Amino acid sequence: MLLSNDQSMADIHINIGSNQNRKHNISGAISALQLVFSEVVLSSLFESPAEGFEGDDFYNVGVNASTDMSIVDVLGILKDIEKQYGRDRTQPKFSSREIDLDLVFFDDIIDTNNNLPRDDILKYAFVLAPLAQLNPNIFHPLENQSYHQLWHAFQINNTFELTQYNVEIITQ
Repeated sequence: MLLSNDQSMADIHINIGSNQNRKHNISGAISALQLVFSEVVLSSLFESPAEGFEGDDFYNVGVNASTDMSIVDVLGILKDIEKQYGRDRTQPKFSSREIDLDLVFFDDIIDTNNNLPRDDILKYAFVLAPLAQLNPNIFHPLENQSYHQLWHAFQINNTFELTQYNVEIITQ
C-alpha cells in the first residue's frame, strides 16, 4: 500500500544481520533492498559475537532508505527477503541466522505493535552503532536524545565487542 500523494517519502532504517554465510546473505539482502527502496545508504560493516547463545560471530549493516510504502508493506518485504535467503522463523530468538532484517525506525513514528522505534536500539551495540553512524543528528522519538548522544552514552555505560570494517568487503 502506498502513502497518499500528499504525504512525502518516509525515511527508514533497517538493520541487516547474519552469522551464517554472512557475506553472501548480507550482500544479497542489500541488493534486494536497493531494488525496492530509494536513496539507499549503507553504514560500515560491524562484526560482533553472538549474544544470548553460543554461535559464530555476526556481521551487521545499517541501511538508510526512503519509501512511499506503509510500515506493514515494508515489514512484508523484509520478511520476503529473509525467506529468500533461508531465514527459518521456527528457530529460537537467540540462535544462528542466515539473515535477519529488522525495521529499526520509520520516520519518527512510535508504533508499539510493530516495535517502532525498535527497542533493540538501546540494548545492542550492533544496532545502535550503525544507526548512529548514519543518523547522528536524528532524535530517538522516545528518548529525546540524538542517536549520536545515545551511542556515546552506550559506549560509556556498557561492555561490548564490536569491530568496524569498510562495508565494501562484502559489497564488491
